[in-house]
Amino acid sequence: MPTTALTPDALDLEAARLYETHAWQQIVRHWTLTAPEPIHRAAIESTDPPAHQPGDWRSLLTVPVDQLIADAERTLPAAPPRERPLPGRLGAILPDRLHAWRRIGQADLRPSQHLAYARQVLVEWGWMNQPYKLRNGAGARCVCGGLLSAHRLGYGSTDTMNRAAAWIITELRNGPHQWTGLIGAWNRQPGRTADQAIALIDATIRRASHAGH
Repeated sequence: MPTTALTPDALDLEAARLYETHAWQQIVRHWTLTAPEPIHRAAIESTDPPAHQPGDWRSLLTVPVDQLIADAERTLPAAPPRERPLPGRLGAILPDRLHAWRRIGQADLRPSQHLAYARQVLVEWGWMNQPYKLRNGAGARCVCGGLLSAHRLGYGSTDTMNRAAAWIITELRNGPHQWTGLIGAWNRQPGRTADQAIALIDATIRRASHAGH
């Protein structure tokens, strides 16, 4: 999907389609199992004479060292956003396409990192729940609008943004919300608050980070 054609509703639908795929459901099913298996105490407390050279700690492990390292790296939390302030009030109300130059030379991110930048957008520029709009007159964004703005500001590719939105849907459907609709419908529910929107982003960051995303 071309970047110029992106809208909050298009992002919402793309995220829902991604969530429904078999590959994503496999991620959802196993996301709590990505932490490395603990080393069995029995292997450490064995009283049998060791059959290895003194100091050879590898024989105490029940899985290969490379696997332990890979599992540990996969479950590390996302790095916090770099100290790169957002454009000010004028930047908040300008069309997002005018920020596209900020993408030049920026490396891609994990979805959890992209979500952290989207959170920054919602905190600094504001959150709103007016339906079918990317921003209001003051420059505040809906949840999907925050993801789109973070992408346009150079934080993550289109694919990363789509996966970040799919993680939000994953949190909505599998977390305490038990919401079966789209992100936009949740965002504009009567009585929805900015604190709830930020809390949703925070919970999604934790879920995606735990899964290594």
